[in-house]
Amino acid sequence: MRDLTRKRILCVFAAACGMILAGGLPLTAPAATAPAASGDIKIGVIGPMTGANAPYGSFAWRGASLAAREINAAGGVLGHKIALVRGDSQCTPVEGVLALQRMISSDHIGFVLGDICSSATLAYEPIVENAKVLLVNAASSDPSITYKAGVGGFKWTFRNYPTDEQRAGIVLKYAAEQDHIHKVAILSVDNDYGRGAIALSKKFFKRYGISAVSEDYFEASTTEFLPILNKIKNSGAQAILMYGYAASSRLVARQMLESGLAGKIVLIGNGDFTNPQTIKAAPSVLNGAIEAAAWSAGYDSARSKAFVHDYEAAYDGEVPQVHAFTHWETINLLAAAIRKAGSVDPAAVRSALASITFDGATGEVKFDDHDQADLPMILFQVENGKPVIKGVFRTAVVYPKP
Repeated sequence: MRDLTRKRILCVFAAACGMILAGGLPLTAPAATAPAASGDIKIGVIGPMTGANAPYGSFAWRGASLAAREINAAGGVLGHKIALVRGDSQCTPVEGVLALQRMISSDHIGFVLGDICSSATLAYEPIVENAKVLLVNAASSDPSITYKAGVGGFKWTFRNYPTDEQRAGIVLKYAAEQDHIHKVAILSVDNDYGRGAIALSKKFFKRYGISAVSEDYFEASTTEFLPILNKIKNSGAQAILMYGYAASSRLVARQMLESGLAGKIVLIGNGDFTNPQTIKAAPSVLNGAIEAAAWSAGYDSARSKAFVHDYEAAYDGEVPQVHAFTHWETINLLAAAIRKAGSVDPAAVRSALASITFDGATGEVKFDDHDQADLPMILFQVENGKPVIKGVFRTAVVYPKP
């Protein structure tokens, strides 16, 4: 099934290339040009602005927009204002590649943030490499993006977001060592993200003495989980290892309550378990849930608290989600790299970013030789209906040879 998923992605990317050529846009775009002395610094933000994952794209856009407004209000960067250009990937390589090509050919961007969905970001890497456009990943979690970046070959791709590999190791270590969870039922969304996260999780099973008693996948549109949950109920599982999205997690939680699983089997992995709306769906089910995230609105640092305050003030009290934060932070990181370079030339900024030390909201940001920021992850466990921070962890990653 994983091979079929990979083949579908390759076919989709090939189709995107064909559509681009048919529409008259070059696959290998000319190198991005720096803005004129009085011009704006154009930064593309590509993500799912429509479709099932549009809420995540909306958070990303609002976070990036807040950063741009704050920077511009403070005088801009090297005398330039930041102008964001929005692109809609719909979480697919086809639409994402089209949006990226339009940005490069028509908007002449030199910098781009993308994407929420890893399959789209993977498709961007060869394009920005040919066009010499700086891509800073602020949300995609597939580690293969990093494996291919920097010394992996794609020197125009950087990552300011932890990977699913890091997340899996942190969650499973805590579950096994602190909660003595050793038998899990796998229940994950059936897409590149869900299957990839489970494959990475399995790498840690032996290390932490964990085994899977069942393994099931579901479409993102699935609303009926009772048959699978009833099977899990009698499997001996101590936890459900789940990777998915908030809407599915709320449905699973409610149906776990119906199945009598509250207090007997906990949720671990990543599915917005610590989101107040998810917890509200079935508090007794979510108690004990374990999740690691790149950031949370409850993170205790002055910079993080200032961001939450400013975001809520800007967007009518809306509590920011992780992608709002990571896009806000990455726009600020990119602005710092431009200042360090003393230039808006993408090549100069790329060199500056590779050697930058940035004081981020969750700690110091530096990039390794694969252009991956060494970022911590925050581990949460739900207690009495509220997410409680159990620690901030970093995990060393051993990269495969290029």
